[in-house]
Amino acid sequence: MEFETWWLVSIPFFFALGWIAARVDIRHVISESRRLPRSYYQGLNALLDEDPDKAIDAFVEIARLDPETAELHFALGKLFRRRGDIERAVRVHQNLLARADLSAEMSAKARFELGQDYLKAGLLDRAEETFHLLVGSPFAPQASRALLEIYQREKEWRRAIEAALALQASGSGAYQKEIAQFHCEIAQDELVHVNPDAALATLEKALAYDRNNVRAMLLSGDALLAKGDAEAALRAWRRVEQQSAAHVGLVAQRLLEGYRSVDRLREGLNLLRGYLAETPSIDLLEVVFRGLLELDGADAANQLVSDELRRTPTLLGLDKLIEARLMHAPPDRLAELSMVKSLVGGYAQKLGRYQCGHCGFKSRQFYWHCPGCSQWESYAPRRTEDLSVMGQA
Repeated sequence: MEFETWWLVSIPFFFALGWIAARVDIRHVISESRRLPRSYYQGLNALLDEDPDKAIDAFVEIARLDPETAELHFALGKLFRRRGDIERAVRVHQNLLARADLSAEMSAKARFELGQDYLKAGLLDRAEETFHLLVGSPFAPQASRALLEIYQREKEWRRAIEAALALQASGSGAYQKEIAQFHCEIAQDELVHVNPDAALATLEKALAYDRNNVRAMLLSGDALLAKGDAEAALRAWRRVEQQSAAHVGLVAQRLLEGYRSVDRLREGLNLLRGYLAETPSIDLLEVVFRGLLELDGADAANQLVSDELRRTPTLLGLDKLIEARLMHAPPDRLAELSMVKSLVGGYAQKLGRYQCGHCGFKSRQFYWHCPGCSQWESYAPRRTEDLSVMGQA
């Protein structure tokens, strides 16, 4: 009973201590806030209102009154860079680096921000030099990622591989997919310069980093065909279906031309029709339609498109159906069908785009490296209308 009474007496005491501590903290906050200049609050309000120009004016005034505030200079430099005033951002960060009283960590931070200024301005040589000076500093991982971005912009793929490997070794994440793509870029250059053996050796490295890399398999077939080995090229291209059935549409034209080169066009067409039955695709339908038109004529092509349109109704499929009907249209209906074909074709082209899954950038061409956000393998291998129909199914 005495123990319970003691606890009852102590509760108000601890409550009073908490109240006193809170009052002391509040007084401290109020005291500190009174010391801040009015421009500080004006700058914060401008930032909240998304008005960087007013924020810069307010923070410049604070920096003039208190030039020793390093963090404020960092904020000011970022605001200049965001507004596009790179020259002033560079000057702010250079002034910070010139200060003798700046700690090693703050100096590294100022150098990193200066590198970002150069990168934003497109001064890649200066940015690269600045980021290299951060090796061994607390900002080394961020600098290495910036260097990787620079090497990709400059298409220096071998240096990009070295940078990605260094990032992996430092525990900054996995870069297997990117390294495989860098090897594919090198192989692509070798093929342009008609060096299929060098391309194949590089593509083996790409597949060692990412065995499901579809691009490496596509390019392997191209390299084998350049060496005159069409059968090996066909085997490589057929492996794409095992890696990713969705990518078959991207290799369909290569397969058809490969089978044509060995006088087995019918076999190739039957293979593609099998792919189409399992994995409907607008790109695949286009290739099969052209092949069937060549081998069996307009009636067979017309029947194919009619069947596919019933299975997966798309505007692009309708465009193909009208094209097939035009081949047998009577003279009195030719003008009318041509007008409908032109109208449908215009809308179909707008829907027949590839789209980046990261930034939403759309294009008529399929990209392995998005030109909008620089992400690798972010494009779906199907066109947007294909994806829309699949989503509704």
